[in-house]
Amino acid sequence: MTVNKPPAAQVGVHSRRRSTLLAGCAASVMALTLAGCGGGATGTTAKNGFAQAAQKNGALTVWVDATRLDAAKLYQKLHPDVKLDIVSYDGDANGSNYLQTKVQLFNRTGKGWPDVVFSSQNNEVTWAVDAGFAAPLNKGLISEATLGQFAKGANDVCTVGGTLYCLRNDLSQAVLWYNAPLMKKFGYKVPATWEDYQQLGEKVAKEHPGYLVGDAGDTFTPEIYLWASKCGANHITGPKSVSVNTTSENCTKMAKLMDTLIKDKSMSVSGVFSTDFAKNEADKVLLMPGPAWFGGAVFKDGLKTPARQIAVAPIPQWQGDPSPSTGNVGGGTWLLSQHSTHIKAATDFLKWVTTDDAYQGEKAPGFPAYAPAAENWLKAQGATGYFAGDLSALKDASSQVWSGWGSGQFSQEAIWAATVKPGLTQGKSIVSMLPAWQDSIVKYAQSDGYKVSQ
Repeated sequence: MTVNKPPAAQVGVHSRRRSTLLAGCAASVMALTLAGCGGGATGTTAKNGFAQAAQKNGALTVWVDATRLDAAKLYQKLHPDVKLDIVSYDGDANGSNYLQTKVQLFNRTGKGWPDVVFSSQNNEVTWAVDAGFAAPLNKGLISEATLGQFAKGANDVCTVGGTLYCLRNDLSQAVLWYNAPLMKKFGYKVPATWEDYQQLGEKVAKEHPGYLVGDAGDTFTPEIYLWASKCGANHITGPKSVSVNTTSENCTKMAKLMDTLIKDKSMSVSGVFSTDFAKNEADKVLLMPGPAWFGGAVFKDGLKTPARQIAVAPIPQWQGDPSPSTGNVGGGTWLLSQHSTHIKAATDFLKWVTTDDAYQGEKAPGFPAYAPAAENWLKAQGATGYFAGDLSALKDASSQVWSGWGSGQFSQEAIWAATVKPGLTQGKSIVSMLPAWQDSIVKYAQSDGYKVSQ
């Protein structure tokens, strides 16, 4: 095994990731074609829905980010007969597009493609199918029995025209994290509705000033609050089309809620990963809506919250809404290259790394997308003794991520960071910036070739 490190920065489990409804050239990929979308091929055999390169012996090249490096090393340890060349890269963190840039180079030179690659982004197949890079997985490589055990909707971000081009690694469904001892000490009840959540935030501001019920300072803030509120800011409606409406009732009522709590100072605008938050507010978190990985990456590792304080509950819902919904912040994907000359070994690795309990059930830092592994992961997390109470809310939320929010090839986090976050630091209300947010989304989408309806 060798570990190569290109110069791109490495990131941990809380890498920002986006989810999307996908499109590409999949409709033109025929089961017996001798060439993929990316161009012609010679010396290939049509099998499993794509033109496979001549197979040969040799090392399996796997690209991973820093966090998934342990997964690749564990596979190597458990499969000593497999030759593995592990390459560590940035995982396309924060939409760096490193993978896409390299694939474009490999396509021009006709060599260099990795066999299997992990990405912290959920939108890679929006380009990887057109580029002839991502191999179809549900045409014989991965069985329907295995695919059927992934969480509901988990692999939607990997599906183009009914063909699956990647496998989801983990889910990042949003839930409500809370400090159980503090809630009990203050005599507060965990809110089940957004209306109750706002009332509690206003009460906390008066009775326990300085304590927080949330944070709006991160670039992924809209993916927690506005996505959960079913705000139609980011509805991917087709291969290159998106509907954008940031001033609907579902958007404005959540924006007003956040503005109220920000004004009362019971919702921070610092950002949970900022030095300021860790220094001044780490021990002031009473409630915190956030994704599944907040438990470990934020509370345990980042804020150093002591054991048996942090518990988890379902994210609040609007009164009268019969369909529970939540947002999503991240969750990576694994892709297998159409150019691989080690298809069997690559498929074995792909299936193992996404489904096997040795990694996903026992070692993975995030909530596994593969449901049987997720059950074991929850048991393992509970056995650590860190959390106060059970983590069943994470399982329930895994199937409640609202499907009306996508990301396409443009980053909502980059848009929010450029358009809304600066205004927040200047004291502007979120409601007042909703029109500007919409204009910015439209411009970003159009620059990526999307037809926008408003």
